[in-house]
Amino acid sequence: MRSPESPPSPRLLSALARVPVARTAAALALTGALSACNTVVLDPAGDVAQQQGDLVVISTVLMLLIIVPVMALTIFFAWRYRASNKEATYEPDWDHSTQLELVIWAAPLLIIICLGALTWVGTHLLDPYRTIGRIDKQTAVAHDAKPLEVDVVALDWKWLFIYPEQGIATVNELVVPTNRPLQFKITASSVMNSFYVPAMAGQIYAMPGMETRLHAVMNETGDFIGFSANYSGAGFSHMRFATHSVSDADFAKWVDGVKTGGKDSAGTLDRATYLKLEKPSEKNPVARYASVDADLYGAILDMCVEPGKMCMSEMMAIDARGGLGKAGIRNVEMLAYDKYGRQASAAANANPDAATKRELAWVRALCKQEPGKAPDNTVKAPASMRSLTGAGLSAPQSVALEQNDEAPARPLLISRN
Repeated sequence: MRSPESPPSPRLLSALARVPVARTAAALALTGALSACNTVVLDPAGDVAQQQGDLVVISTVLMLLIIVPVMALTIFFAWRYRASNKEATYEPDWDHSTQLELVIWAAPLLIIICLGALTWVGTHLLDPYRTIGRIDKQTAVAHDAKPLEVDVVALDWKWLFIYPEQGIATVNELVVPTNRPLQFKITASSVMNSFYVPAMAGQIYAMPGMETRLHAVMNETGDFIGFSANYSGAGFSHMRFATHSVSDADFAKWVDGVKTGGKDSAGTLDRATYLKLEKPSEKNPVARYASVDADLYGAILDMCVEPGKMCMSEMMAIDARGGLGKAGIRNVEMLAYDKYGRQASAAANANPDAATKRELAWVRALCKQEPGKAPDNTVKAPASMRSLTGAGLSAPQSVALEQNDEAPARPLLISRN
């Protein structure tokens, strides 16, 4: 056995010398791997996503103002007051310092106040239901600018995009023009999902029978990826779609190409075609429809695409009136909302007799809300887009109860989701 006073062996010295080298090599390898990470969240192509990324950066910096000094002081105190340092002041009876208490409590309190103000203003300025007030930092949205509307439907397991203004639709492909306000109306056909294009804006949930909104803009041309950010079943991992941001001229050319059709055209997207499309499937290729039923999205939202199916808005109107009593017995089959009971519901109402037709007409005459029309909870952009001030910023409100646009809106008490 080697005595404690004997020098270490050359083999041990060689092994110790290799340890720092191995650690350095591993660190460099990890750094190289991180260089391949996608930083689109912090360097997006859309102004809304850029503002959200700035919030992340500013919040991180504010928190580092506390974290970094605390970590540095931890190392300093451990070194300064180590047992071997005889020059350090030793005061075993010390227990309080007013100045130190002020610093310890005041600094975090100021950081929390700053974070709270930043979060409150940013939350309202970037409310997805609020129309955007600017195209970028230097360009405000023109007062007469009309946003491009895209109706989004999350299917199993693919995405359907309907362009009502252009009268076309696509599957797993989203094409938008740059520097034009975008308005997305989002819903789902079965389970809850989440619509997310990191380069454009934050993720927004999609739920059946409900409509969520997203207002955004793309400032750069390019090809990006959109996907589902919420697990929705076996095909979830393949629920991705191509997102193309193009110039106005290229967008018009693309729309004309879809309308023209050709061998790659999927034809017309009507209710019968949609019912086939919504059946679960994975890895669907891009499909383009040259025309689309104008009422299809409303029927999807109202959960009454199938023939003879009572719309959700009609059911709510009946409930609001206290029900139909015995007179509505024949309409029970139309109330079935089970996804797997649709065939039975459709069959029961495929060939209604005269009495059922009269009752159906009477029931629908009671419904004041137009089927497929969801309440528009869009909030106007504030008078000033100056971040951190929110000048002219009002709290989100629901639509007015009266039809008159001048009527004051009531505060929103429930979630708009």
